Amino acid sequence: QVQLVESGGGLVQAGDSLRLSCAASGRTFSEYGMGWFRQTPGKEREFVAAIARNPAATQYAEFVKGRFTIARDNAKNTMYLQMHSLKPEDTAVYYCAGRRTMMANYYVASSRSTDYDYWGQGTQVTVSS
Repeated sequence: QVQLVESGGGLVQAGDSLRLSCAASGRTFSEYGMGWFRQTPGKEREFVAAIARNPAATQYAEFVKGRFTIARDNAKNTMYLQMHSLKPEDTAVYYCAGRRTMMANYYVASSRSTDYDYWGQGTQVTVSS
């Protein structure tokens, strides 16, 4: 089992950058596929980005392509979401998620929230116009 803790959220202006971190407990972080999702009040949680066990395998939602970058550092048990050119519509609670992944899915970066077993508590990102 893994516990996930997000950090790095805050209030920024449109056009600014922000980096979110997701720290994972345990010694098997490298065996987890990871993802970022976000949610605003009254809306369903939506996929933002995912990274496979293989850190070169990533997937992004269309609305963040070219602006956000997902990465992981297995030595630090941490996943990151670097966000540039933030827009007011990026305002949301951002959640990190993890799933224990077999070697058969080493290159799979899943965008489906139902694939993930572990979730953090979320970190608020607010972008003012």
